[in-house]
Amino acid sequence: MDPLTLLSSVAILGGLGLTFGVLIAVSSAKLKVWEDPRIDAVNNLLPGVNCGACGYVGCLPFAEALIAGDAPPAQCTVMGPDETGDVADYLGVETGQVSQVVARLLCAGSAPVAPWKADYFGVESCAAAVAVGGGGKGCPWGCVGLDDCTVACDFDAIEMSPLGLPVVDPEKCTACNDCVEACPLDLFVLMPMDHHLIVQCKNLLDGEAATDVCAVACNACRRCVQDAEEGLISMQSNLAVIDYDNIAAQNEKAVERCPTNAIIWLEGAQFAEGVPGKSTDGAPPGAESLAMS
Repeated sequence: MDPLTLLSSVAILGGLGLTFGVLIAVSSAKLKVWEDPRIDAVNNLLPGVNCGACGYVGCLPFAEALIAGDAPPAQCTVMGPDETGDVADYLGVETGQVSQVVARLLCAGSAPVAPWKADYFGVESCAAAVAVGGGGKGCPWGCVGLDDCTVACDFDAIEMSPLGLPVVDPEKCTACNDCVEACPLDLFVLMPMDHHLIVQCKNLLDGEAATDVCAVACNACRRCVQDAEEGLISMQSNLAVIDYDNIAAQNEKAVERCPTNAIIWLEGAQFAEGVPGKSTDGAPPGAESLAMS
């Protein structure tokens, strides 16, 4: 190759490299996004479990929201008071107040009150059992009790009771939503603790058809609708539905005439302690097991 041609090629390549290098450097300086160094510091104070209970997809987005003032430290339900206080102290803000939200199981059909129509033999999984003939329980909406929710819970907030229903411990529950996603029958919901009036049933049958498959099923008798404040409870597809937007109208009157104890009134830790929301005197045999859900 001619030496002049070789030098020309090297010069051209060198010039191109220099030109692109300058363009990259200028673009980097122009497009650089400044990141608040406090984000990493706050992120290191958070638990790092990325459970999503705070409403954000992970701890880093939550740290960014804290820095921006879009969320209070108390919105992280995994941290205890001391950890929440550390974050608030670092940011120089109040910890804030957030209504505690816990997972609730909308089924009271434990072993004594909800008969089985078939035995299931196979993978110990609710999802697998439901995929095979609905799980074997007489009530097709009832909890099959094969632990998918307890396995999904990373906080040991759910245990299976001797009667075959999961029990949620409100003190450990972080409202992370894992049990909601794990249940193949959509029996878990996240609810604020101040929602005391709860329908522990998703059975859409009515009358004896409902109570034949579960003694504590809602039988669509409408007594709760009649006794509650106007507009608080409605009957939809044979099931009592509570309007939680009308929370000020909640009271225990709505549960007093329920013949099956399908609708109950709970106060705080009663879910953890297994204390029913009202007396079960006169309820169907085994109805006291509703408190185990």
